[in-house]
Amino acid sequence: MKAPKVIGSLGAFFGRAALSAPADIESAALRSDRFRLEREGDWRRLEDIVARMERGGLRRVDDEDLLALPTLYRTAASSLSVARETSLDLATLRYLEGLVQRAWFQVYGPRKGMSGWLRDFFLGGWSRAVQALWLDICIALFVMVAGAVTGWALVNHDREWFYRLVDERMAQGRVPGASRESLEATLAVEQETSGLSAFAASLFSNNAGVCIMAFALGFAFGIPSLLLLVQNMALLGALVWVFGSVGLGYQLGGWLSIHGTTELFGILLSGAAGLHIGRSMAFPGTASLLDAASAAGRRAAVVMLGVVIMMIVAALLEAFPRQLVEGAMDRYLIGGFFLVFWVSYFFLLRVPEPDSHAARNADAIGVET
Repeated sequence: MKAPKVIGSLGAFFGRAALSAPADIESAALRSDRFRLEREGDWRRLEDIVARMERGGLRRVDDEDLLALPTLYRTAASSLSVARETSLDLATLRYLEGLVQRAWFQVYGPRKGMSGWLRDFFLGGWSRAVQALWLDICIALFVMVAGAVTGWALVNHDREWFYRLVDERMAQGRVPGASRESLEATLAVEQETSGLSAFAASLFSNNAGVCIMAFALGFAFGIPSLLLLVQNMALLGALVWVFGSVGLGYQLGGWLSIHGTTELFGILLSGAAGLHIGRSMAFPGTASLLDAASAAGRRAAVVMLGVVIMMIVAALLEAFPRQLVEGAMDRYLIGGFFLVFWVSYFFLLRVPEPDSHAARNADAIGVET
């Protein structure tokens, strides 16, 4: 009679009989199921909102769901933390990790893709940032004109000032006392086009360096930025005197206008951007110094991003049309076209701030559009 009992015990030992789960494992499974059932409704709602935002952005989400999004995200993040601490089942843990990651991107990630950002930048964002700096642009423009007049007046009073303002390597024979023929030869077109690409790259590097310096020095209340504008424009004024003294002022204007209307505009904006930061630090108004500088820095950064584009255009114009286009009138036409284009784009293009349903919804969850 004892044989069946012995066989049954051996079968259980070797795994042939049914084994009951330990009490602690069964308890953990029950806790995991209860934890999931109590919170699964919020998780599913958050997953649905995130899925709609991934398919069509904020346009597919109504106001009620959008207002609930931050709370649902925090709930899911808290659930994930609890799941990790209490070692809930792996499926629940992996599900929450994926959900929280997707929700984080929708709550705190960028509102637009690269194509959307570029479209908004060129179709209003850049011009709005420039228009916001109108007072700084006026001040910088006045300083630049004053610097050019000062450079011209100093050299007109004493020719030795030219050598103090203009580096010998930059002058390249364009010095006081040079003959009209030698000065006119420096304005002639290039017969050889090889090497102009490398020339354009070096010009861009130089122009961008001046602009970045004018912007970066703005933290010192904008004063170094203004001094840099004066220095660069005094150089131009001295050069104008040299050519004007031999009757080549008109020809020099055409030679400079091809790239100068873009390059000088970019330098003007760079100086204004630096001054804007410095002025906001000196006069923060009702905002704290840090908040005022941060807001000014964001506007100035948008302007400077556009200035880099302008410097690329200026370098290409300086390396190719200026070296290949002959005739002062043709050069003036090219320079005038770009001047009208920049003025129209920056000051005549009026694009209002985005006030769409998506923008309002973005503000509701605490992110910037």
